[in-house]
Amino acid sequence: MSGRYSEHDHEHYERPRRRTRPRTKDRPTYADAVDARVVTVDRGRFTLLLEGRRVMAMKSRPLGRKGVVVGDRVRVVGDTSGADGSLARIVEVVERTTTLRRTADDDDPVERVIVSNADQLVVVTALADPEPRPRLIDRALVAAYDAGMSPLLCMTKSDLADPETLLSTYRSLGVPWVVTRLRGEGAGDLAELRERLSGRTSVMVGHSGVGKSTLVNALVPDAHREVGIVNAVTGRGRHTSTSAYLLELPGADGWIIDTPGIRSFGLAHVQPENLIEAFPDLDEMTETCPRGCTHGAGEPECGLDEAVAAGEADPDRVESFRRLLAAREGATDW
Repeated sequence: MSGRYSEHDHEHYERPRRRTRPRTKDRPTYADAVDARVVTVDRGRFTLLLEGRRVMAMKSRPLGRKGVVVGDRVRVVGDTSGADGSLARIVEVVERTTTLRRTADDDDPVERVIVSNADQLVVVTALADPEPRPRLIDRALVAAYDAGMSPLLCMTKSDLADPETLLSTYRSLGVPWVVTRLRGEGAGDLAELRERLSGRTSVMVGHSGVGKSTLVNALVPDAHREVGIVNAVTGRGRHTSTSAYLLELPGADGWIIDTPGIRSFGLAHVQPENLIEAFPDLDEMTETCPRGCTHGAGEPECGLDEAVAAGEADPDRVESFRRLLAAREGATDW
């Protein structure tokens, strides 16, 4: 070893310490932040409602990948005047009371938050043109129960078909329901629907063409939501709403959120063992099931099969539940 250093001279071997100033762990308190609510989201820009005025905002960098969705209550700093060209900054998302989620498919691990802080899910379905899709309704009900929201079944276009056909399937569930029509006697009478929406924050979901935007325009005359038509060949509606939008109900002390039409409602975020809870009429029939019974097709001594055989359960309801269960468990025959 060189005579310049001895084997005991450790300080000469240590790398010199950097003289950079350490980063602070202190974060701004944003004591001057004000409360606002997210009305809609468009390409990274957020429209907020703040003390009766609309304010444009962006998300602050410290929020990172934390999503901000329609219905969120947020804290905002910066220019909150709402003047043209002004831009505020969202610095905090207040803890959500409810979160309505869905996935693109039942095996998709990515959850998509639709809206937050809503306490009622209004499942809008047309009785005809397009035809009702009971399994999509079932999925929406499952998502509502999972999110801790109250469901409401809203049937439109009752001038085209008798609502009793669909009601016979869902009346036993105890789900509240309303019937509306756009033409003929009683057209435009939304008193019962308004009463159900009063004092609540409700989100409307349903596939394209069922009349969500038409209902919203009738309930909130200055909403001006674009209305589409149903394709005569495919029987499907065209997407008119491109993003969720929060609107205040005039004179009803309530809010409604119009959402784009959906064609699928994946339930990958819902645990299979919790699915039966969304079917209370079937849940009570599983009390005699053996321990570990999944209530799926082929389960021995399942109470659902016994109830169907005894005429106590609707076979279509059991089939709907089991198809949901099979899809959620990743079965390939869905």
